[in-house]
Amino acid sequence: MIVACNPNGIKLAANTVGRGGLVVFPTDTVYGVGCDPWNPNAVESIYRIKKREESKNLPVLGYSKQEILKIAIFDKISNKIADRFWPGPVTLILKLIDEKIKKSMNLQDRIAVRIPNHPCTLSLLKECKLIIGTSANYSGNPSSSDPKQVLENFSGFDVFLDGGRILDSIESTVIEIVEGDLKILRHGKITERELTAYIESDCNI
Repeated sequence: MIVACNPNGIKLAANTVGRGGLVVFPTDTVYGVGCDPWNPNAVESIYRIKKREESKNLPVLGYSKQEILKIAIFDKISNKIADRFWPGPVTLILKLIDEKIKKSMNLQDRIAVRIPNHPCTLSLLKECKLIIGTSANYSGNPSSSDPKQVLENFSGFDVFLDGGRILDSIESTVIEIVEGDLKILRHGKITERELTAYIESDCNI
């Protein structure tokens, strides 16, 4: 079902997530597909429709830092980066403390999280608080910012929130702080230079 990013569409999408369904939605980077991270059957469905290896962990999107704090712990530097770059295209790898999500998402002690800067996604997250958010494509295929391309090349979801074409589409930068050092796990919209400059100036590291 294709719906617009309006209150009715958001409500339908949120209800779908709550029932264990899968929703495709626009973010500030690319179109994503998501579900309830506490629902193991829904998580399994994400892996199945993406044809993704289960050894590759899925990221989680949050409505606010407060919601993410319910499942993960920020170190000092990650906390500063979140305050500076969220909502936005920086994904942080944090220590996971939610045992139910560990089990449902088959995780160990780390989880990838971010707050996206897109009104449609944030409206959905306002209702759901936390959702899995991975690119809406088959594994190995390119992600897309164009809803028409996603609909032509990806299937198996329940609801498609159509927010139009995403402008300035670049994937998020994935980072982890290891023993006080910044590690770039995937280069993206926010550059290593920007992150390093901020850490050195604001965090006094």
